[in-house]
Amino acid sequence: MAKLSRDEIKERTLKIIYNCVPELNGIPLDESSVVNTDMAMDSMNFILVICKIEAEFDVKIPNRQWNRLKTLGQLIDAIEKYSK
Repeated sequence: MAKLSRDEIKERTLKIIYNCVPELNGIPLDESSVVNTDMAMDSMNFILVICKIEAEFDVKIPNRQWNRLKTLGQLIDAIEKYSK
């Protein structure tokens, strides 16, 4: 896969989040949005989002990193860091 811009990663990540957590549709999220608080995402939704992100971007985010991903921006950082 060609290297994606940060904006492309953000757009695709938001699409995954909105699909996994439909209650968020219509709510604007930015890189400072907190995953569990602002996104009303429980642990099961978070795992689903991570799995879909890993498939979408062909990336493996180590499990030990998951609890460090507090904001959308940090999630995008991890995608950039672990992309092949």
